[in-house]
Amino acid sequence: MLQGRSADCQATSLIPTISSRSAMTGDVWDEEVDLVVIGSGGGGLVAAIEGVRSGMKVVVLEKNEKIGGSTAMSGGILWLPGNSVMRRAGEKDSIAEGRRYLDNLIGDRDPASSPERREAFLQGIGPMLTMLEREGLRFYACKGYPDYYDEELGGRPQGRAIGAHMIVSGALGDDAGRLQLLPGWNMPVATDEFAALSRAGRTLKGKLMALRVAGRTLRQKLGGHSLLYRGAALQARMLLAARKLGIDIRTGQKVVALLGKDGVEGVEIAGAESGTTRCIRAKRGVLLAAGGFSRNADLRRRFQAMEAGADWSMANPGDTGDLLEQARARGASLVHMDQSWWVPVSLKASGQLAGFHSPQEMQKPFCIAVNRDGERFVNEAASYMEIGQAMRARGGVPAWIIMEARHRKYYPWGTVPPRIMPASWLNSGYMKRDDTLEGLAGQCGIDPIGLRRTVERFNAFAAAGHDADFRRGARAYDRYQADPRVKPNPSLGPLSQAPFYAVQIVPGDVGTAGGLMADPAGRALDSAGRPIAGLYVCGNAAAPVFGAFYPGPGASIAASFVFGYLAVRHMAGSNRS
Repeated sequence: MLQGRSADCQATSLIPTISSRSAMTGDVWDEEVDLVVIGSGGGGLVAAIEGVRSGMKVVVLEKNEKIGGSTAMSGGILWLPGNSVMRRAGEKDSIAEGRRYLDNLIGDRDPASSPERREAFLQGIGPMLTMLEREGLRFYACKGYPDYYDEELGGRPQGRAIGAHMIVSGALGDDAGRLQLLPGWNMPVATDEFAALSRAGRTLKGKLMALRVAGRTLRQKLGGHSLLYRGAALQARMLLAARKLGIDIRTGQKVVALLGKDGVEGVEIAGAESGTTRCIRAKRGVLLAAGGFSRNADLRRRFQAMEAGADWSMANPGDTGDLLEQARARGASLVHMDQSWWVPVSLKASGQLAGFHSPQEMQKPFCIAVNRDGERFVNEAASYMEIGQAMRARGGVPAWIIMEARHRKYYPWGTVPPRIMPASWLNSGYMKRDDTLEGLAGQCGIDPIGLRRTVERFNAFAAAGHDADFRRGARAYDRYQADPRVKPNPSLGPLSQAPFYAVQIVPGDVGTAGGLMADPAGRALDSAGRPIAGLYVCGNAAAPVFGAFYPGPGASIAASFVFGYLAVRHMAGSNRS
């Protein structure tokens, strides 16, 4: 039994190891609010903002000392079919076309991605976005960033994503140092600018983008304030909107129990002093927006059969799935727990993450990805999610990116410009180099005969401009970060010029994708499909509305935002008090 006030919270905990008296009286809660939001990621802050706008008393409880969750560490764009930002930019899209795309891509066999839940997402886009813009959020259209399956009916080569404008960190005032940031990234580049920047040595547009980024970097140094970009810019603007409304955001607050006799009526949080707890009643509802379980090694072994998955993740440090098991003990249904938002990543010799390589490096010509047999197993220019799924399903853990001389001559690797080869890469074995494919295969433990056979077959595809095995380069997304100077297919270039290089990759992620089944209003469902009273869920804590697919850039963030909004709209219309 927990020590401190645990026994005084007159509610039934949803986890068997925490006990308390079963009587329910109104005078035993330490605090009462209308809405408790667990987690300060994108969906959580959207919900908090809409809650205050709806007249609710709201508290946001964040386990970490930093605000913003994994959203602040992300690319920070939202995939929103038929959105008004794209329309104002002259792009023609509609909810109907978005529906057509999702119906063709996903179908109706996945219970997590029912047509009704997808329709709720589509219909929620407009009012959610209008609300955020009224609260001061500024977005721009990510023109030309294609849907990931743009060849499907309803898919858009022009894309459907929007991003938040960059912002100076000083605009946050005292909160400037409280935002969760992605460590090791200090280049002021928006997500939709990487494609041009990665071709700085090959195209005029790329050179102009490099000059723009250099100008931003100089202004940062001269101005004394860093620019916030990508997910940090999005969450900085969300935080400003929340502060303007006076929303109570509490950091360092770990929720140790969901409380309630019939459903969820509140939460128990760990106190500042060891062994003490505090109980908060939520009269309208509790929104679980605390992310998934990327950083929980035990849950990853259990659900994903991954020994090292927690070390390969780029999710925030608090992404440990603390409350998923509690909800499950109450009867909540968990689905797609074997899935993550996969991203192929490389590791330093120490085992630490070195970087992710899709689409920037893997869509470029003059490279392939192979397994231990030296065989390709995926379209290397496909979406990062699709590549990660193929790595796990087709013997690609680990896999190797094999490059020839022109890949290192023309294109960056991570943040390192072309033509530059840090000595540490070769000395540590992170990147391997050899004058022959057979020698490279020997260094990597790859079947040399298989690799030679694969390269010869691939080189014939490159000459013809058609990948007969995986159709690489056939869709607009495949060519998004490819090289237009390479003909006839900008994503296909032969591996024929020595030296050859190799880097090992594994399926990392930006968060797990499985979670609690939810209805179109964001209510958590039990195994019989019935709503659990008072418990709502969004973001990576929820089962993915797109099932095992990732339809376009920023899809998971978009779903989190929309269902955080819809959950509060449902609470606002409920009669619970």
